[in-house]
Amino acid sequence: MCPLPHAKGTGRENIHGMVRMSTDDKNEQQDINAGNMARLIEIMAALRTPGTGCPWDLEQDFNSIAPYTIEEAYEVADAIARGDLADLRDELGDLLFQVVYHARMAQEAQHFDFADVVSCICDKMVRRHPHVFGDHGAATASDVNVLWDEIKAAEKADKPAGESADKTTHKCASLLDDVPLGLPALTRAVKLQKRAAKIGFDWPALGPVFDKLEEEMGELSEAVSVGSQDQIEDEFGDVLFALGNLARHLDLDPEAALRRANGKFTTRFQHMERTSAGTRADAGADAGAGADEASPLAGLSPEELDRLWRAAKKNTPADPAQ
Repeated sequence: MCPLPHAKGTGRENIHGMVRMSTDDKNEQQDINAGNMARLIEIMAALRTPGTGCPWDLEQDFNSIAPYTIEEAYEVADAIARGDLADLRDELGDLLFQVVYHARMAQEAQHFDFADVVSCICDKMVRRHPHVFGDHGAATASDVNVLWDEIKAAEKADKPAGESADKTTHKCASLLDDVPLGLPALTRAVKLQKRAAKIGFDWPALGPVFDKLEEEMGELSEAVSVGSQDQIEDEFGDVLFALGNLARHLDLDPEAALRRANGKFTTRFQHMERTSAGTRADAGADAGAGADEASPLAGLSPEELDRLWRAAKKNTPADPAQ
């Protein structure tokens, strides 16, 4: 495992060794990269300097910044989904700033600094790719996945007791211990199911997965009829968990599938708005209606909305990316 040094600056030599390679024709670009990275670290330090820094930045801690880190990661994914490489460049910068932010706060508490973060990930990638940096064979991506799991299991076994905060709540190590709590719930559900499947706790075929989903839907319907909101939430969660399991058996990413459905709904709804706005303009309707009627769909009957929805389904691509 990668140690987390407590001395400020430990591991910085690894960064300099990484960015200053011996090949002469790379030196200039590497100096630029190192200089830009150093500048970003200095900017972060200035923002967090008591007395002269930014009052907002000085008030933040790991917990308050974590939601912004997650948000920036999603904005990176959004730029990729839209195929906007210029925006991707900017969003990757925002995400990198989040890494620098957390590292700065850790440095202030004398836990580790940015150099340690880079050193740690470099060591980890080399350790987990012995087929690239060593003499271990891995001919296919499947071989790499098996090797990766073996190395991660060995790392987990070697991890000192108490290094993970979760260990304080467990009397013994669990296969599920290091599935991050901060993941989106549906993604975490799939990861939990994958872990359990490794020891054979899984449905043997797709049929029983559908049966389980049907069972959970029945229990949700029963909870709705009873009317207990707590029970409804509990059963609805079971339905989502079963849907995650179905996605896993279908080799689908449920988050990607739901993003696609969201995109499809957005495209069709906006088509409805444009159609209704055009119709109202042609009819001479007042475009400056009250704030409660900001949408051109406001005030339409359910039948009119359904007609516009059907037209939108017919006139928009099934895949919003098209």
